[in-house]
Amino acid sequence: MLAEEVDRIAAETGFAGVVSVDRRAEVEFARAYGCAHRGYQVANTLDTRFAIASGTKGLTALAVMSLVVDGVLELDTTARSVLGSDLPLIDDAVTVEHLLGHRSGIGEFYAEEDLDGAELPYTLPVGPHELVNTEDYVEVLDGHPQQFAPDTGFSYCNGGYVVLALITERVTGTPFHTLVRERVCAPAEMTSTEFLRTDEPGPRTAVGYIGERTNVFHLPVRGNGDGGVYSTTSDFTAFWPALFEGAIVPIDRVATMTRSRSEYDEKLHYGLGFWLPVGTGNVMLEGYDAGVSFRSTHQPESGLTYTVVANDSEGAWPITRRLSELLDHSSGSGSGGR
Repeated sequence: MLAEEVDRIAAETGFAGVVSVDRRAEVEFARAYGCAHRGYQVANTLDTRFAIASGTKGLTALAVMSLVVDGVLELDTTARSVLGSDLPLIDDAVTVEHLLGHRSGIGEFYAEEDLDGAELPYTLPVGPHELVNTEDYVEVLDGHPQQFAPDTGFSYCNGGYVVLALITERVTGTPFHTLVRERVCAPAEMTSTEFLRTDEPGPRTAVGYIGERTNVFHLPVRGNGDGGVYSTTSDFTAFWPALFEGAIVPIDRVATMTRSRSEYDEKLHYGLGFWLPVGTGNVMLEGYDAGVSFRSTHQPESGLTYTVVANDSEGAWPITRRLSELLDHSSGSGSGGR
């Protein structure tokens, strides 16, 4: 039933990507579709690496929380205490916890509400090649006024997660990309997950597409705290059990991160780095950007995980909607990307 449904939707929509369903790290269904590179007709395979856009935020949040566990940061550490005179428009009361929960109210440098399917605009404020390392973002993060007082509302904010990456670098002296690799990917055995450059994609890496063109001019040449890591479905098969077994941060900290803090809408709540579909008991990571669509959903109670990743902006959503109907405790918990 499930395989037939996924095959049907993939054929009807021209899906290019990978779909995986596993239970307690044992794969029950995994299949690749379409091309990783259309020009050379390179097929996607089960070990193809895809950009996962904002799915990265969960990894960023865990890197931050690991520093909290080690006493390097506190959830109530203020951004100002680390940033000094940089980014002066960020309210002095904004804390690490506010940034993790999208409750900081800071201004946004990359507003996702401007994204519109196949006609995604060229939205970066500088050339993609100028955004390589975390400190490169300071200029583009600046100049955006505070939108509301800290902890008085919820507003999904990419900039807040780049600020978190900046904070981690400054308090540790270690590059953010290295922190994610060492503190999250290594203990979770996510061996294929890496912040790749779009101009150096390397082997078994999918190119993202917007219509017939690639997304190379739409995204930073290398991702950061808000998004842009590359991964595989098998790495998320490994990630979720590792997370809930306490391999990345202690289990009590996982509970803190996966507790509802805010309502995004009637179907989705948000914790610290993780989406929480209402009424399902599920925990979810999701990414949507130019040439990227990704969702990985985990049911801690049953150990069931389903992951869908595609190398275009809309490809993942028809299949994720159907998997939600078939597999969630209550159907229709998600309607598409943000």
